[in-house]
Amino acid sequence: MKVRTLDYHTAGEPLRIVTAGLPDIPGRTMLERRRTMQAELDHYRRFLMLEPRGHADMYGAVLTMPEKTDGDVGVLFLHNSGYSTMCGHGIIGLVTAGLEYDLFPVRDRSAIRIDTPAGRVTASATVDSRGQVESVSFLNVPSFVWRTRVPVEAGGHKLNCTVAFGGAFYAYVRAEPLGLELVPQEASRLIELGREIKERLSTSLEIRHPEGEDDLNFLYGTIFVRSGHRPGFSRNVCIFADGELDRSPTGTGVSGRAAIHYSQGDVGLGQELEIESIIGSTFQVSCVEETRVGELPAVIPEVTGSAYLTGRHEFVLDQRDPVREGFLIR
Repeated sequence: MKVRTLDYHTAGEPLRIVTAGLPDIPGRTMLERRRTMQAELDHYRRFLMLEPRGHADMYGAVLTMPEKTDGDVGVLFLHNSGYSTMCGHGIIGLVTAGLEYDLFPVRDRSAIRIDTPAGRVTASATVDSRGQVESVSFLNVPSFVWRTRVPVEAGGHKLNCTVAFGGAFYAYVRAEPLGLELVPQEASRLIELGREIKERLSTSLEIRHPEGEDDLNFLYGTIFVRSGHRPGFSRNVCIFADGELDRSPTGTGVSGRAAIHYSQGDVGLGQELEIESIIGSTFQVSCVEETRVGELPAVIPEVTGSAYLTGRHEFVLDQRDPVREGFLIR
């Protein structure tokens, strides 16, 4: 088995994009294709995400045909334990690679239509005179606050969190009561607390998307939030999947945060927030439109960031290899 990839990073978070070597993934919808890959093709995820080719914080994307006839491309997102429903840093990296390497046909660079398991995302790119992508903005799926002041205990602290959706459900927790600065030196502690909060809430809350399919009804991760030194600026860290620590500010995560701030009256339509990651990289996010999801008020967030090529690879599976199925050490 041989699989070719383009590797990018978006704001420091890796994205391994499969360009050759996988079979077509059947399914009428992106959620059906996600189920098919989970059930029948998961060995490709393990091959690319886990050691010795990947690592505990690797992330990937598999391109498909679009779900809808007016789409440009479909995408499934991979991580250390399974498959995301949406990924903002992945959209930014995918659009950057797609334009720089002609990975899929694009009808309109100002409205690149991407079908994800969470729904349709529309992106645009700023491209320089050499054809290199300077930045990508995307209009995300409708994002909303699902629950506020949800009690949870972690690290010996009693906390309240907000659960919001930005393509996936996250629990948002203030960092200050936990004494966290959200810096790289705290990585192990952040992973430990993020896992604990996710596990406790996953057993105590029955999460349900008001209009989505059952595949969306799970808590994807924990996001720790710390206020910044000026209005509209802050830092957050997302712990998702099996203890993955996002190096980027998390595109779906900042979408959920935009919905939270809008619901609280902190920002209005078009008012930009700048959100910093654990390594100091940033995304910009704003609410561009009001909408509803079922009975809940929601917004359409626009997220902006940049991605950069890190490598071009051909990965090989040697059948004699005793660890060919992959492994993971945290």
